[in-house]
Amino acid sequence: MEIAILNKEGNSTNRKVELNDSIFGITPNDHAIYLDVKQHLANQRQGTHKSKQRNEISGSTRKLHKQKGTGGSRKGSIKNPLYKGGGRIFGPQPRDYSFKLNKKLKKLARVSALSHKAKSGGILVLENVNFDTPKTKNYIQLLNNLKLSDKKTLFVVSEANKNLYLSSRNLNGSRVITASDLNTYDILNANTLILSEGSIAKIENILLSN
Repeated sequence: MEIAILNKEGNSTNRKVELNDSIFGITPNDHAIYLDVKQHLANQRQGTHKSKQRNEISGSTRKLHKQKGTGGSRKGSIKNPLYKGGGRIFGPQPRDYSFKLNKKLKKLARVSALSHKAKSGGILVLENVNFDTPKTKNYIQLLNNLKLSDKKTLFVVSEANKNLYLSSRNLNGSRVITASDLNTYDILNANTLILSEGSIAKIENILLSN
């Protein structure tokens, strides 16, 4: 599919770029997307949650009263989970939530997400942009020119661009990443995907390689 290339003023440059149908035009595999997003979110979890069991609570282990003859229920120590301040039954313990996915499946998920974006018209191609200094107002002006100031955007560049990154860092809903860091979650989380002209070849090189 062909898509027009815009300049930083939001106007057409009268040039077009051909997006590879093997990446931007496949039938999306929604289950692959689900697995990749699930892994991405699981990997963000610290897994440091912890509650104390009865053997970790400070307190006496003396039996509260004799086993029989009181007319009441049997009771152990004050650390019994049924008492206030006692240990917690089956409470959370530290664990690792991450899990493995095959590289081919992760590539399929990214390609499927890009195809979803292309079919819904959620992709813009921008000629290579650079700022002389990192200024947030310059990035805001860029979004205004593209009529994306009220949208959640993901700007994909070919190589690390410090000034562009720092200019967008303070804006909620705006992210700048390199093509090598592109992932399924970020693609789907953005309303509009802004691709710099130079990033397209990099994306295709990454996703079409074995």
